[in-house]
This record gives sequence, C-alpha cells and structure tokens, in this order.
Amino acid sequence: MALESICGMDKVPFMRSFGSRTSRQTIEEIRLASSNMDNPLAIMAPPFENPRESVSKLSAVSEVQMDCDHGTTTVGFVYQGGIILCVDSRTTSGKFIGSQSLQKVVQVNQYMLGTMAGGAADCTYWDRALTRECRLHELRYKERLPVRSAARFICNVAAEYKGMGLCMGMMLAGWSPEGSSLVYVDSDGLRLHGKVFAVGSGASNALGILDTDYRLDLSDNEAYDLAFRAVYHATMRDIFSGGLVRLYHIDQDNWRNVANKDCQELHENYSGGGKNQQASDNCNI
Repeated sequence: MALESICGMDKVPFMRSFGSRTSRQTIEEIRLASSNMDNPLAIMAPPFENPRESVSKLSAVSEVQMDCDHGTTTVGFVYQGGIILCVDSRTTSGKFIGSQSLQKVVQVNQYMLGTMAGGAADCTYWDRALTRECRLHELRYKERLPVRSAARFICNVAAEYKGMGLCMGMMLAGWSPEGSSLVYVDSDGLRLHGKVFAVGSGASNALGILDTDYRLDLSDNEAYDLAFRAVYHATMRDIFSGGLVRLYHIDQDNWRNVANKDCQELHENYSGGGKNQQASDNCNI
C-alpha cells in the first residue's frame, strides 16, 4: 500500500477499470458532439479543413458516394394585400428524387414564415434556431422580433460558418411594426431586402413570369394565380422542381395556407390551349 501511495496508484483514476475509463471518454465525446443541444449556435465543425472541397476528394476514394447536387423553386413577392410565398415540394440528391412531399415553408412563429432552398438539413436546423431566438426575444422584450433582425441573425450565422459547407438560400417573410418585410439570406452571408424574389434551381424560369406580370396593385386572386403560374413554369423547365405546389398568404394579422395543388393539376389548368383557367379559382379565400 505504501508503494501504491508513493506511485499515486491509489488514486481513483488508477483504480478504475479500462472499460470505465473508455466509457467516460465516450461520454465526453458525445457531450462535445451534442453541445448544440444546450447552445444551438455551437456546432462541431467537420474534422477536416475546407469541407466544401474536401467532401468531393473524400468521396472519390470512399465506397460511399455522396452526390450533394440539389434543386428547388421558391417564390415570394410583396403586393398591396400582403406577402405571397409559393414553393414546390420535391427534394433531390443528384439525379434521384428523395421526396415529393417536403414542406419547404417553415413556420417561424405566428407572424413570420421562412422558405428553404439548398441543404434541407441546414435550412431546417437554422430555422428552428431562429424560432428559438424569436421566442426568447418576445419573452425578454415583450415585442416581436422584426423580420429584418431575424434575417440579420441568419446572416451572422452564415458568416460564422462560412467555408464549412453550409448551404442555404432562404426567404424570410412577415409583418413587423414597420410593415411587411421580405428578405433573402444565403449561406454566403448575403442579405437582400426587396419586393420580388425567386430562389433555387428553377428561379430563372419563375422570374420570367414574375417580371412579366408582377405589379404592386394585384388583387388577391391575381396574386395567387401569378404565384402558381411562376412555380408551375419552373417545374416544367427544371427537373429538380416538382411535386406539390403550396401557396401561403401573409397579412398584418397572421399567415395562412391558401391552397396546395399538384403540378399535374396546374398543368391541366395552364396548358389547355385556349382552355386555361386561373388556378386560384378553387382557392379557399
């Protein structure tokens, strides 16, 4: 016992079994890897530099091939009756369709919505983190977090994780004390305030329709029809967009899901050769 005391082997760490020490090390690693459970802004970075470039190199020598190509179409614009958001529901991984029913409009709270384009996991995670920040702001200051401030939060996150493989292209839309706001933010830290946006692989096709027919004094039915037509034409020209087209209307009081229409239904409405009818006819207004 005297020799053990001199060598320090009577201390608790030396008396633990190897299995016990391994378990404690594993628990510590799990705690570090899940640190975002306590602080959603603290995420473990990939264990290599420049993830965006390194993933391609690693997949080239790995048996598991990772194809991170993706596509979508999301549309948003401001008009006299509020803000319109219209999105498709298809998710892809390279040439494969992963889902036809993804919800790409995220409810941040009762007065703010966000759209997703890019990496679904990135967008979903940071939309949830934004929801937390909005709620904490309301509890602390007894007022809504302005949409501009919410966009600045996402922009700061993107700047912090720039170069680490984050892939997002979001629109944040809602009603703040200063009025209606529509803001675009992406993973490069870009933040734009505007009246009309289209994001995703089908954005150029959707913008062709929006640039032609958009005006600020649209009626509700005209705005619904314009949004449906923009996303429909994008799905017809962009193979990465499709599925169900969801339309949301945000006004000063709240937001609501106006209608959900399948691309095939929109195709029948808009490609009838003289038999076209407005997609908004069947909307629940």
